[in-house]
Amino acid sequence: MPLSNHETAVFAAGLDYAARGALYFGDKTAVVDVERGEAGRFSYRDLEHRAFRFASFLKRHGVQKGDRVGLLAPNGIEYIDALFACAKLGAIFVPYNYRMHPQEFCEVVRNTSPKVLVYGSEYAHHVAAVQTESALSVLFLETGETAMQKKGADSVASFESIVRTGETEIEQESRIISPTVSEDILCLLGTGGTTGLPKSAMISHRMCAHNALTTMIHELQPGDVTVVHTPMFHTGGLLVYAFPLLLSGGKVVILRKWDVELFLSLIPSERVTMFFCVPTQYQMLLDSKSLAQTSFASVRFVTSGGAPLPVPLITAFSQIHPIPFKQGFGMTEFGPGCFSMGAEYAQTKAGSIGRPNAFVGARIVDEEGQDVNTGEIGELLLKGPALFSGYFQDQEATRNAIDEQGWFHTGDIARRDEEGFFYIVDRKKDMFISGGENVYPVEVERILYEHKAVKQCAVIGVPDEKWGQVGRAYIVLHKREQTQNRSEGEQTAEPSEAEILSFLRERLARYKVPKGVYFLHELPLSPAGKILKRELLRRALAE
Repeated sequence: MPLSNHETAVFAAGLDYAARGALYFGDKTAVVDVERGEAGRFSYRDLEHRAFRFASFLKRHGVQKGDRVGLLAPNGIEYIDALFACAKLGAIFVPYNYRMHPQEFCEVVRNTSPKVLVYGSEYAHHVAAVQTESALSVLFLETGETAMQKKGADSVASFESIVRTGETEIEQESRIISPTVSEDILCLLGTGGTTGLPKSAMISHRMCAHNALTTMIHELQPGDVTVVHTPMFHTGGLLVYAFPLLLSGGKVVILRKWDVELFLSLIPSERVTMFFCVPTQYQMLLDSKSLAQTSFASVRFVTSGGAPLPVPLITAFSQIHPIPFKQGFGMTEFGPGCFSMGAEYAQTKAGSIGRPNAFVGARIVDEEGQDVNTGEIGELLLKGPALFSGYFQDQEATRNAIDEQGWFHTGDIARRDEEGFFYIVDRKKDMFISGGENVYPVEVERILYEHKAVKQCAVIGVPDEKWGQVGRAYIVLHKREQTQNRSEGEQTAEPSEAEILSFLRERLARYKVPKGVYFLHELPLSPAGKILKRELLRRALAE
């Protein structure tokens, strides 16, 4: 059958992801927005219609190549709508961290200056703060069904109305034209922001394409299904599996927020084949009584990242569901998938992030920039086409991150074994010096996780008059019924600080052993489920 004019235009528009998806995969289910119930199932053709309508709206309101389009909302189909619409125009998608304070949000908006901002009604206070900024000229759109009902002088245009029924009558030669240069920026993603406001990493089409390619090489199969539950304003939610799957005809199930029981129910109902969680989330799954009753028959493998995966956790999970565990590694500025490790190495190479993915160059260097020997530690440097394009409007930060030879300095302390497997020893900024000796918290945490009573832990360095800095361990214990000795039926008493310190002294050099142990009911977590060590340090310094 001959191609239609529309389909011919799709081939001319090389980076129109929504149009290509509609052409290749048509009525196949692409996205399931769980929050919307039965109305939340969208085919690839639906994604094209929604993205085209939104792109048409943006074009009529003056949005051009390079202009920013912001989104402040919980996880949902809106992220895919906006991303694909921006790809059509050559505009730049900017998803914002909805956990920011309104004043922080204002500053980030000033830095990124979007022409259009789509927001959820629950963030009206954030929008009100932006509206007080006379220097900003932003068109606001509100998501959700309630926005469609609003009328009157104070009403805001409805995003959902636009993508459902918006006008699309644009002449063919002047309709949406995708960028043809892979170096064009597709989105700005906020980095972790360990101090101050996060920087905005510029993510190009080239970077996304190579990440999708290496993900397909190392992990994906046709027809794969995943659940996205980490915040989609992060690279982990938007780009790790969601984007590659939508390029290859897979299905992306979107959870509005992390919910253990709902997540488990989706595995059999949507026939999920693979998913990503951080270690704290795997621990939450283990704590659920529903885990053992949930069928994992469709699951090929699971992936962990964001922090070292404790071996006892893998063992406990595998006793319930013997499925392959893959450890990965990546970051907003590179990949986000740049290392992977096959499930067959989960036990024998425990603690490793694996080997570099295809097209990823990796070095470990000392303070002088010289490559270290096998087994020695140094800073991890990365190079390749999955590298970001620098920080938006921050040339100094870009120069500090990418050297003249194009190597990205990750700030991670790593080592490599004789078989080419890499290990993250710690974050460079998390390392502290006690009595002249370098202490790497991850090393101490790895030993703590070997204690059967330890559920979660974090180690930080705090100021000390004698030693400069000393370690402090924060621990969340298993509930008593979970520390029961199953073979003998005996109840294990909760350990004391002295017992924990004795346990560590038997396994570590004395200078590495923390000087204090604090037991908490829970550790502070980021939206992505990572332990917030900076929050623990803030509390310690405030004492």
